[in-house]
Amino acid sequence: MRILALESSCDETALAIISGSGSDWVLEKDIVYSQIAIHQKYGGVVPEVAARKHAETIFPLLTETLGEEKLATIDYLAVTAGPGLVASLLLGVTAARSLAYAAAKPLLPVNHMEGHIYSNWLSNSELKNNDQKYFPSLALVVSGGHTELVLMKNHGDYQLLGTTQDDAVGEAFDKVAKILNLGYPGGPIVSKEALEGDDQAYKLPRPMLNSGDYNFSFSGLKTAVLYTLEREKNISQAAVKNICASFQAAAVELLVKKTIKAAQEFQVKSIMIAGGVSANQLLREELKKESTKISLPLFYPELKYTGDNAAMIAVAAYYGLQNKNKKILKGEEIFSAKPLSNWQIFLK
Repeated sequence: MRILALESSCDETALAIISGSGSDWVLEKDIVYSQIAIHQKYGGVVPEVAARKHAETIFPLLTETLGEEKLATIDYLAVTAGPGLVASLLLGVTAARSLAYAAAKPLLPVNHMEGHIYSNWLSNSELKNNDQKYFPSLALVVSGGHTELVLMKNHGDYQLLGTTQDDAVGEAFDKVAKILNLGYPGGPIVSKEALEGDDQAYKLPRPMLNSGDYNFSFSGLKTAVLYTLEREKNISQAAVKNICASFQAAAVELLVKKTIKAAQEFQVKSIMIAGGVSANQLLREELKKESTKISLPLFYPELKYTGDNAAMIAVAAYYGLQNKNKKILKGEEIFSAKPLSNWQIFLK
C-alpha cells in the first residue's frame, strides 16, 4: 500500500508518501514548506495570505514529491479536511480531489488533530511495532488552536475527556509574546526567554486547576500577564524573562496535573502528547517526571513532527485503512470531500 498525503490546514504546505504492509511501513518522502517568515511581519497568520501561498506552492511541491513516478504507483490519496483555516483547507482538498479523480485513485479525508496524535507513530518504534500494548492511551493534544485530553481506546476509537473553555494553550503563548512585544511565533520565544527567568517571581493563577473535570482555561492566565505588565510599566528585560518563566510554569502545571489525574482515573497504559506545544521542553520534562511516578510510558514526537506536516496525515490514513475506520471516497464520491474548518472528530 502506498499513500500520498497533502496538508494545508494553516500556513504550512506539506506532502508526504508512506508505503508498507501491517506494522512494516516506511515514510518515503516528507516535504514541508513553511510560511513563518512571511507571517512574522504581521505578528500572526493572515488567512488570505496563507491561502494564496498554498496556491503558489502546492503543485511545485507535488512535482518535487512524486518526481518521475507521477501518480501511477500511488494507491490512495489522503488530505487534511479540517479543522483549520477554511481557505487554506480548500486549497489542499481541491488539489487532492482533482488528483484523485483524474488518476482514479481513492481519497481519504483526514482530521488534522487525529494526524497530530499519529505523529507519535513516526517517532517511536516501540509504539509503531507493538501499539496494542499501549492502548488505551491518553493523548494530550496541544497546539495554537486546540487543547484537548483524548482517551484513545484503539485506532480510530476516541473519547474526548476535556478541552479548553476559551483560549488554547498555544494561543495563550502567542498572546503573551504579543503582550510582551517578543515577536511571532510566540511559543518558542516565550520558552526561550523562560530559560533565564525565575518561575516563582510572579504569582500567576492556575485557572480550573481544581475544577473537578478535565477542561482547561488559559484566558485568565493570559490576562493576569497583561495586568502584571500594566502594573510594572517600565519593565526590565530581567522582568520579561521572569514573567515568561512564571507564565510557562503555570500553563505547564495545568496541563500536567490534569493529564496525570485523567491517566490514573481511566487506567491507561500510556500517555502521548502531540501538537505544536508538545515541542515545549518544560512540558516534556514535567510530564516525563510525573508519568514515571505512576509507571506509565510517555510518548512524544520528534521536534520536526510537532508542527504541521503531511507525514502524520499519511500515517493516520495508513492506520485508518489497516483498521477499516476511514471513509474511502471513490469515483464521483470524491467531490463530496469538503473543507471542514471545525471538524471535531473526538466528539463522535
